[in-house]
Amino acid sequence: MRRRPWGCVIAAVPLVVLSFLLQENEEEHLTENPSLEEKKKTLWRLNQEQLGSESRDHLAAFKDMREAAPVLQQATYRLLAGAPPQGRRLLAAGIALERGPRGTYLLDTLRSLFQASSEAELDHVLVLVHLSGGDPAWLGQTAANISGLFGRHIEAGRLLVIGGGLGGAPGPGHPGSPSRGSACGARQAGRRASYALLMNFARNLSEYFLVMGDRVRCSPEFISSVSRVLWAWRALPWAVLEFSGLRLSGKVVRAGDLGRLASLLLFPADLPIPSLLSEFRLLLAQDAPIRFNPAVFHGSGRGSAAGDPCAPLEEEEEEEEEEAASGEPDNPAATVLSDMMAVGSAPPQVAYVLNKECYSALSPVRGNYLAVAWDRPQRVARVAVLTGSEPHGLHLLRQGHVELGLGPPVAGHCGRHSLLGPLVAGRLDQAVFSEARLSCLRLLVLAPQEPWLLVRQIRVWTWPEEADAEPAASGEDARPAPTRQ
Repeated sequence: MRRRPWGCVIAAVPLVVLSFLLQENEEEHLTENPSLEEKKKTLWRLNQEQLGSESRDHLAAFKDMREAAPVLQQATYRLLAGAPPQGRRLLAAGIALERGPRGTYLLDTLRSLFQASSEAELDHVLVLVHLSGGDPAWLGQTAANISGLFGRHIEAGRLLVIGGGLGGAPGPGHPGSPSRGSACGARQAGRRASYALLMNFARNLSEYFLVMGDRVRCSPEFISSVSRVLWAWRALPWAVLEFSGLRLSGKVVRAGDLGRLASLLLFPADLPIPSLLSEFRLLLAQDAPIRFNPAVFHGSGRGSAAGDPCAPLEEEEEEEEEEAASGEPDNPAATVLSDMMAVGSAPPQVAYVLNKECYSALSPVRGNYLAVAWDRPQRVARVAVLTGSEPHGLHLLRQGHVELGLGPPVAGHCGRHSLLGPLVAGRLDQAVFSEARLSCLRLLVLAPQEPWLLVRQIRVWTWPEEADAEPAASGEDARPAPTRQ
């Protein structure tokens, strides 16, 4: 099955989004930023330019905006259960919920979240639930149900339930304004407004924000898994990190970006939240998703959309994209080279053979590498690199990252390399979002370590060849879709 092309995004859409957001903040800009007309001219020029330069200009214009739209600056909130914590947490896990005909599995999701986490892990997390709807009885009963089941976590400051409303009179097309469209369109707008209010409230509560839906199962120790990744990526530029294949749940953003993201969710168009999250990523110049394996969030398998044509689809698994990246790796034929000092007679190739042999290197230093050059260019779906011994994880690579490369390999290296990601606790396991055929993979040492390093295994999953497919370019006209810029 062919992979769904993630990159088929119309270039004009981010420009329209930026135009709306700049217009939304026009009054503030007129008094605080006299260059509004220049920005409008810049937006016009962007329509005439190529996509590569658009990404850079989008980033500058988007970051130059105020943190939140005026309608969010006037938002009102009330506490339904709990109180805001003292001090910022590492992570806020946010769930926005509206009353709907299909009911809710929010209590099951909260139960899974708390049962999957230790007391020590929960001390670094705030679970924030936003309830929206015009029925006070439903709001009160839902908050009471949450308090009755999770009172201990509310008292410990780990769980907070709020309600909120948009301030002022939103203009036509805004979520929360009277809708002239379909009933499903109105519900979609309501969901976007609910998540916008949730994110706006959460801006100063944590360092990072985790987006969740109300029908999710959490893997054990998911907080530790997410925290380790955030630590490894802390100094790298990124907009959205993904910890599942779900369309909505499992995406993490920096809390400092929540104001802009909340404003984007109020964009007056019939777009679902996952699509706007993708636009947000592109506006912040992250060209491709950054997704980690194994997934730590899963659909609950409950609450089918049957009988509810307006039910959101964002919680369904992206089965088409997961198909090629599951099962056993296929490690296509390749040459493996390293400039590290080997321990024993085992060559670097053993790290690429799918068995229990390891490649051992003595005292690696910054700049040392282990490079894989495929015999023919490959469409790669997933890469995993494992270092250190089992089961204790001794002699793992403490500081290193993995790069992917294009172009004919020379001495194991390609002409151009793009970062896939840093190792986290000596491991990397990430999906690869590139339509180009890649030629190289390189494990790079970023800091010296003693006494030695074990590269246990390099695993590669590729997309199946299609007999009727035209050969994809692997030369200068092909570019890997990097996971960050």
